[in-house]
Parts: sequence; structure tokens; C-alpha cells
Amino acid sequence: MTDQTGRSVSEILADWIAGLTDDAIPDAARRATENTVIDTVGLTVAALGTDYGQAVRRAFDQRGACTVWGLEQGFESAAAAVINGTCGHGEDYDNTYEGCPVHSGVVVVPALFAAGEAMGLTSGAVARGMVVGTEIANRLGQVSGKAVHSAGFHPTAILGCMGAAAGVAHAMGQTPAQIRDTLGVAASMASGIIEYLADGTWTKRMHPGWAAQAGMRAAQMGAAGFRGPRTVFEGVHGLYAAFAPSITPDFSLLTDELGTRWEAGNVAFKPYACGTMTQPFIDCAVRLKEQGIAPEDIVAITCEVGEGTVHRLWEPLELKRKPPTAYAAKFSSPYTVAAGLIWGDAGLAQFTDQAVTDPRALALAAKVSFVIDPDNEYPRNYTGHVRAALKDGRVVEERQAQMRGGTREPMSRADILKKARANLDFAGRKAGAAETLEQFATGLFGADARFDAAPLGRLGA
Repeated sequence: MTDQTGRSVSEILADWIAGLTDDAIPDAARRATENTVIDTVGLTVAALGTDYGQAVRRAFDQRGACTVWGLEQGFESAAAAVINGTCGHGEDYDNTYEGCPVHSGVVVVPALFAAGEAMGLTSGAVARGMVVGTEIANRLGQVSGKAVHSAGFHPTAILGCMGAAAGVAHAMGQTPAQIRDTLGVAASMASGIIEYLADGTWTKRMHPGWAAQAGMRAAQMGAAGFRGPRTVFEGVHGLYAAFAPSITPDFSLLTDELGTRWEAGNVAFKPYACGTMTQPFIDCAVRLKEQGIAPEDIVAITCEVGEGTVHRLWEPLELKRKPPTAYAAKFSSPYTVAAGLIWGDAGLAQFTDQAVTDPRALALAAKVSFVIDPDNEYPRNYTGHVRAALKDGRVVEERQAQMRGGTREPMSRADILKKARANLDFAGRKAGAAETLEQFATGLFGADARFDAAPLGRLGA
């Protein structure tokens, strides 16, 4: 694909990325970026002490001048990006995008923060870079829909890497030619398979962190003149041919209306600490609990689902009904529905080893099954449905028309701060840490001072 002037997709994007100015960014994109910083940093701090958080810190224990949020010692730039991204995504509680479940925040924020500190960029440039990275990642997701997942790859790992590269390239002030090369290089760094679904192990957790450092490295290579293919998106061996081979990409979704149709503001924030498509189903289950439906009174539960969610959240059904680890439970619709009915929540406390082996949860999860709804809107919209057949012969059901926290039912800033406050409290941070974090986030746009995230290393200490 080329436009009337013969530009490739990456060259069209590069021209827009290079030319973006502060006054062109709408308020919705600014506010979503600020909320993303608050959400992402709070989640990272909450996960530092987990087993996987400690493991990734040991693996990337290289000292330098960049900040791992919640830790006072400095880290090398790539190490900071990997640790922040891995911990931020580790509980699957971070923001997402409803056009395709790509978690832009936990890739773009770690990449831009590390680049900002390592390269001496201004706070304003870092803020614009986050907007660029989110816009590109989300638009790439619009093009792919569910095809990246269907091919066995994690969209956040693949598309997030491209977004991070684009964002860092903008923040560095790269020329369009350099940005074209940055994008060309980044696609060869993108990686991340979803075989973690087989046993609930940790690789998904590291994907955003790896993508963040890869995107930053790609931008450094593009700036240095390392050449990448100009047809990286549309080529015979390009990004979509490699990672989404089941579709014929509509690149107009990626290149049209740049600067007038904005996707950077269309991010969804999660009310529950688990897989994106499970969220509306949990809302349905919680409402049934609020009606007084007791788990022991339920004979069977049936959920109407989108076909594209089945291989990640529903099959193999017996494994999903009895997830082998707390992490696997986050991608088990039977377990998350059971959690909503038993505890009325699916927060961090519902994804511990103790919770996921609770006999009540396992007994109820064993009663949960699904049917495919051919008219389900996934991935354009995430809906929920729970129908419970009761021992007294009644059938009760609930439907959720959209993801709570998404664009159709958004969270407010107060909601974001409440969530961050709870996560920072979970990490043992002092009262007022969330408000300090909000002040930091809202001070980035338009600031000419050199970016410094060091205050976040002491957050709530």
C-alpha cells in the first residue's frame, strides 16, 4: 500500500509522528495519558514484592540512572523498562483497548520514562511520546482485531513494541526518515507467544516489559541510522503477514484521519484484576450475588460468549474450571464468574493460591459452561452474560452491555485514584502516595524541564 505520493504505511505514520505538537493533542488523549500513568505506576509498585517481581528484578539487576517505580536505587534504562513493564502488567489489572486487547500503558509508559531519563528528554516530550505510542498501538490493534491472538501471539507484545518505538522516536525528535527506520527495526524485535495459557506460567507478564525495552532500543537504532524496511507493515513478509496472517489488513484504519480521529483517548481501565474479556461477566456474577443468589443454590451456569474468546478463556473447559495456578485463574472465565458470585469481587485478593483452591470456588466453577453467540460484538465491544439455573427451578440471568471502565462506561479520575490508592496500600505505601502520583502525572504535558522520575522511586516510602 502507498498513498498518492508513493509513501508506504510507515512513511505516512512517520510524517505525522514527527510533526505532532502539544496544541494538536485533544484533552481526552491528555487525560487518558495522565490516568494511564497513575494506573500503571500504582500497579507496578504493588507487584514489586511478588515472586515474579523479585525474579525480574534479579534478572535485570543492572544499575544506572533510570527509575524503577517504588525502588530508590537507579537502574540501567532497559532494565528499568523491563521491570516496570513486567510488574505493571503482572496482575493483568492494567488498561487495555476495546478494538483489540492491547495493553498500551504498560509498554508505552515504561519505555518513555526510561528513554526520558536516559536521554535527557523534556517532560513535555515524554508526555507527547506517550500519546503517540498509545495512538499507534491502538490503531495497529484496530487493524488486527483478534487476528494476532488467533495466530498464537500476544498483541501487547507485538503491537506494543511498535507503539513504544514510535513514542520514543517522537520524544527524541527524530526526522521522518529516522522514524521510518525505527518502525522497520522494531518489527524485528517484536515477540511474544501465548503458550502461557497451557499452564499459567509467567511469560505473558514479561511481554510488556520486553516490548518496552525493545521499542526503546529500536528507536535508538533508527536515530543512529540503522536501516529498517519501509514496507514493514504492508510487505509480503511484514508485520501483519507474520503476526496476523488470517486477515487482509485495512490500513486505512491505521493511516486515515491522523490528528482528527484519536484513539489515544479510547483506553479502558479495568475494575478487576484479570483478563479483559472476563470483566463484564464478573459484573453479571456480582449482580446475581447482590440479588441474594447463593452458590449452593445453583445447578448450572451458562454464559453466552464471543467465539474469539473461547481458546483463551474457556478451553480446555476442565482446565479452566480448575486453574492450576493463581495466574491461570485470571484467564479462566469459570473461575472469575465463580469469584464474582462467591466474594462479590475479583481483585488482588481473589487471585491468591488460597483463593483459587477454595473448595467453594472450584465447586461453583465446575458448574460454569458456555455457548457461542454468533452475534457477539467481540472484539469491537466486550459484553457479559450469566444465566444461572437454580435448584428451585428458577432461571436468573444478568447481562452487561459493555466493559465497565471502557469508553462506553468510563472510569472517572476519582475511580482511577481509588484504584491506585488501593494498590499502593496493598504494597504498604503511606497515605497520600496516590495524590503525589497524580500531581506528577498532571505536571508532564507542556513542561520544558528535564524529565526526572526519581520522585516515583520514593513514592509512599
